[in-house]
Amino acid sequence: MEAVEAVLVLKPQDVNVIIGQAHFIKTIEDLHEAVVTTAPGANFGVAFCESSGPALVRLSGNSQSMIELARTNALQVGAGHSFFIFLENAYPVNILNAVKAVPEVCQVFCATANAVSVLVVEAAGGRGIVGVIDGSSPRGVETEADAAERKSLLRRMGYKL
Repeated sequence: MEAVEAVLVLKPQDVNVIIGQAHFIKTIEDLHEAVVTTAPGANFGVAFCESSGPALVRLSGNSQSMIELARTNALQVGAGHSFFIFLENAYPVNILNAVKAVPEVCQVFCATANAVSVLVVEAAGGRGIVGVIDGSSPRGVETEADAAERKSLLRRMGYKL
């Protein structure tokens, strides 16, 4: 078996990322449309790594800094058929269902603002993502006060009534 490499995603702390796998050149345009139609105020960048033909990293978005983050991380991970969406002024929860509904999307590995590492395996045919490490391990179990703060936060953000 080949070795697993953990590739750290490079991003500012307040930027969200969605990492997934898809299968067709049209993916880049469909992911772009999924973001703009569900979160029109989001600043974003998308990169999609082709795994055949010219095997290019395809780019799209409306923010040069987010497109650059997507490009940099797509090249660093280097896994065929992977995609990276970087977001500012929106949360992944706002667009995740639209992303998963894109016909070419096979799976979503993570949607997070946490520090994240992509676990990559390289074999004779190329590189592939086998999983991610998203954030830190649990430090304990929430208390009643923690639960009250969680519920309050969700209401302040407008996600619960």
